[in-house]
Amino acid sequence: FLVGLGQGWGCVRGLLIDYTGTEPSSPCNKCLNVSWDSTPPCTCTINFTLEHAFESNVFMYYGLSNFYQNHRRYVKSRDDSQLNGDNSSLLNPSKECEPYRTNEDKPIAPCGAIANSMFNDTLELYRIDNDTRTPITLIKKGIAWWTDKNVKFRNPTGDGNNLTALFQGTTKPVNWPKPVYMLDSEPDNNGFINEDFIVWMRTAALPTFRKLYRLIERKNNFQPTLQAGKYSLDIAYNYPVHSFDGRKRMILSTISWMGGKNPFLGIAYITVGSICFFLGVVLLFIHHKYGNRNTSADIPN
Repeated sequence: FLVGLGQGWGCVRGLLIDYTGTEPSSPCNKCLNVSWDSTPPCTCTINFTLEHAFESNVFMYYGLSNFYQNHRRYVKSRDDSQLNGDNSSLLNPSKECEPYRTNEDKPIAPCGAIANSMFNDTLELYRIDNDTRTPITLIKKGIAWWTDKNVKFRNPTGDGNNLTALFQGTTKPVNWPKPVYMLDSEPDNNGFINEDFIVWMRTAALPTFRKLYRLIERKNNFQPTLQAGKYSLDIAYNYPVHSFDGRKRMILSTISWMGGKNPFLGIAYITVGSICFFLGVVLLFIHHKYGNRNTSADIPN
């Protein structure tokens, strides 16, 4: 496994842990060939050290590589009406969801390939102090876009708030270990409005991507959010990636007033801006050198 730690511009700190387990020395190597329905799930623990403290709020991401969420058929494989709580679409999903539209003659909720492939590893973080492990509080709410949580995703409507009854007549996605109405014990984070599910349903543009998993809030201004020292990451390894040569990683990152540490957009903007500036200078030169020629068709005397 790989552990990387660095400090970016604007005092942004970041740490990356690859826990795919392809290396024989990795604690997660035993879980490499895990299947979707492994019972009980394979678990592994990776110990690491923070050389520098993380002062501000910390964002915890999971990252995947070689996973093409931008494939045309994959992106279309969903039913937005169903996800918005439409009762008719719940029992009669869109044909775009095929082949994950029905299972055993029951409509799948949520249907489609995107939902069926939802990331389901469980990550827990602990601080180690004198051989004592103290759990780090990970906040699972507030990780999704407000418009997704409050506008695009809705649970079905009906008498009462019993999601088990509201989803009656449907079945879970093929690769899911439990139905959608059992994603969380809290009513405002269960069913189609579960924030882990909402985050996954916003597809990535590139085959290597990361998605927000949890938040670690700073408790006071006198202590850093994560102190320098020893930590351990407990992983319930449920998500298979070895079959398509994918990789999995956990990322811890802070942000500054300029945003997070992601150089792609900065490099892209600088490159495109430089090209535009160069072309502007070239065209200005051509205009001044050749643009004042006499274009009159009159033949001089």
